[in-house]
Amino acid sequence: MKKNLVPEDIANEIRMERRYPGGSLYTFLLVEGSTDERVYKHFIAEDRCQIIVAHSKENVIDVLAILEKDNFLGVLAIADADFMVLEEKQPFSQNLLLTDMHDLELMMINSPALEKVLAELGSIEKIAKFEEKYQKNIRSLLIECAIPIGYLRWVSLREKLSLKFEALKFEKFIHKEILTIDTIQLIRIVQSHTTANIGPHKPSLKDDELHGRIQQLSSDSHDSWHVCCGHDVVSILSLGLRKAIGSNNSQGVETDHVEMCLRLAYEWSYFSQTQLYAAIQNWERANETFIVLRAYS
Repeated sequence: MKKNLVPEDIANEIRMERRYPGGSLYTFLLVEGSTDERVYKHFIAEDRCQIIVAHSKENVIDVLAILEKDNFLGVLAIADADFMVLEEKQPFSQNLLLTDMHDLELMMINSPALEKVLAELGSIEKIAKFEEKYQKNIRSLLIECAIPIGYLRWVSLREKLSLKFEALKFEKFIHKEILTIDTIQLIRIVQSHTTANIGPHKPSLKDDELHGRIQQLSSDSHDSWHVCCGHDVVSILSLGLRKAIGSNNSQGVETDHVEMCLRLAYEWSYFSQTQLYAAIQNWERANETFIVLRAYS
């Protein structure tokens, strides 16, 4: 589907698909983006379930709401949890499921897919020395490094700051040799990046005020896997694979390439252990006519 389609257009496409021969048996699985589709397509029963890319979380929610208003059956939506769990917001519908963690990328990083990627792109010797030095595994170190970025994203959401994080150059605030973050520099870079992309933003906060908001919001009680954003963690991993835990050139471990490797390494056996998988099974039991998951023996 085209990216410029509005929710009503996407809903109409689904209605049309249902009218085709055999369409009454199909489940329509709404997902946010094409990268989500590339993961979930390996787990669905393709003869009974069709993935529909909505191109944003907002579109996923709006399309589902439109179809439910028409009592259109057999539609299941999966969206990234983002900060909904931390904000204690519940999905508006039993047909809307959320990722176990902040997003699908973090679900992959939390699985053995990460070890498979590290074995392929990382240095066994460097990883061993790094983990011995900090007495933590790489997964934990990546999450710790990404937490301040997650809190800044959360502050931006809460304060309606519309800070821009797309296309950030992580090497400007991440020390790639030791995988630590300069939070003050992060704030400065994001503020500058936002101004450069959309001009002066309102309401605005000074750098020290933003830092204070992050410190106020930070808490050990928050689940780090819901605070962090998967793309941020993969970007930090990409930097680490060039120096701290690997010896790759930048072109060989760009963030998009590392994300692709994680998708390829993410197996059915990992997905089948998740809360999301169990939630899909529950949805199938409550909607007996419709199938989502393929059968594995």
